[in-house]
Amino acid sequence: MRTTQRPLTTLALALCLFMAALEMTVVSTAMPTVVSDLGGLHSYAWVFTAYMLASTITVPIYGKLADLYGRKPVLLFGVGLFLVGSIASGLATSMGMLIAFRTLQGLGAGAMQPVALTVVGDLYTLEQRARVQGAFSAVWGIAGLVGPLTGGLIVKYLTWHWIFFVNVPIGVGAMLLLGVFFHERIQRKPQRLDIAGAVLLSAGVVLLLIGVQGMDHQLPALVGAGVLLAAFVFVELRAAEPLLPMSLFRIPAIAISSVAGALFSSAQFGATTYVPLYVQAVLGGSPTMAGGMITPMIVGWPLASLLAGRLILRMGFRPLIIGGFGMAGAGTALMALLLKPGAPLLVPEVAMGVFGLGLGFASTSLLIAVQTSVGWELRGVATASNMFFRTIGGALGVGVMGGVMVSKLLEDPSIPLSAANQILSPEHGRGLAPEVLHTLGDALGRGLSLNFWLICASALGAFSAGLFFPRTHRPTPTSLPSSDAVAPH
Repeated sequence: MRTTQRPLTTLALALCLFMAALEMTVVSTAMPTVVSDLGGLHSYAWVFTAYMLASTITVPIYGKLADLYGRKPVLLFGVGLFLVGSIASGLATSMGMLIAFRTLQGLGAGAMQPVALTVVGDLYTLEQRARVQGAFSAVWGIAGLVGPLTGGLIVKYLTWHWIFFVNVPIGVGAMLLLGVFFHERIQRKPQRLDIAGAVLLSAGVVLLLIGVQGMDHQLPALVGAGVLLAAFVFVELRAAEPLLPMSLFRIPAIAISSVAGALFSSAQFGATTYVPLYVQAVLGGSPTMAGGMITPMIVGWPLASLLAGRLILRMGFRPLIIGGFGMAGAGTALMALLLKPGAPLLVPEVAMGVFGLGLGFASTSLLIAVQTSVGWELRGVATASNMFFRTIGGALGVGVMGGVMVSKLLEDPSIPLSAANQILSPEHGRGLAPEVLHTLGDALGRGLSLNFWLICASALGAFSAGLFFPRTHRPTPTSLPSSDAVAPH
């Protein structure tokens, strides 16, 4: 059996995470320009929601598959599918096509982060893992610096289509490194995938997202989602090999991490989606300036995460979780209170920086707490469950906020949809009548200001959940991956 080369395998995992982070920042930067080209401001949120929805419903499936069949084949499949979706998104010629191909991209992305982080849990001790997780957070920071600049330059000098094509060389490099240098020995057991659970969960989450978006048939969608998700829980409680074992949530650290993760992701994805839109559409900033608003958050996050990796063994999880979410809540409060029409760009920059520092302390602590709560045979599904709740929280948050923004636009029938698309062009509505431009900017500003309060509420909700994190759950520096099914080599 060949031996895994840990440094090169870790590099491959870092490339996977870099690609996911770059995708978020590049697309957020370029989306106003994409809308000005393809039209469809009413579908703005769905470009993000479709991606997150697809990745959400597949996260627990990939986590279970990784426990059953090994991490490597699942991760390679996910990266490959993500690249296919990226190429197709770059070739899209309408908003409908872009949303469809972003869905395909999300189906692949569902494997990348949870399985990559599970591999870290397999290869490293807890003490080493804290450092590696901190280093991986630095990868997000680098993407935060490179992404907005890359997105702005691509939109300015090429076309927006290239924001998706940049994934190809990164993804191919990651797949080659994983294929050559990562090896695992798998003892297969007579197990089967919980198909019924997967179908019920997928259908329930889809209906839930449709319902919270405020689309047609909202009430039937929400009722259907409730019925299907209740049926999912019923099936999981009786399944021999459940997709998402309900027993995990009897572990206090996992239960609290799931709730807090969903709430902070709602705030995180809401901020990264709608702060750039506010800067460009209401404050009149350029696409590069709009994307740059994300940078303080994604730089602050890894800095705090690196520090958290050193403090976890000394302080334990709980103080870092509570303190981190408290700081994140303060950042979002600054955003909600001070980000108004005519505000200087320093306001969103400072707010996002404080927000990112707080998330860096809390998110790393939550993830490692989850991974230390179970052995190898459940680490994949436990990590995936945490990622699942984070992703569904983000998708629900962006969906609700998208509905709020569109409802504010529809309140004034004098605003033509074409004008809403035009204000997001790099020329910022050049050619629109001054009264239309003012009315449109005011409507967007009111909708987005309400969204900032929703972001603040989500962050403070995560802080409240963190207060219930068990005091008795503390890390031990010598904990190693325990395995009776797979031994990494």
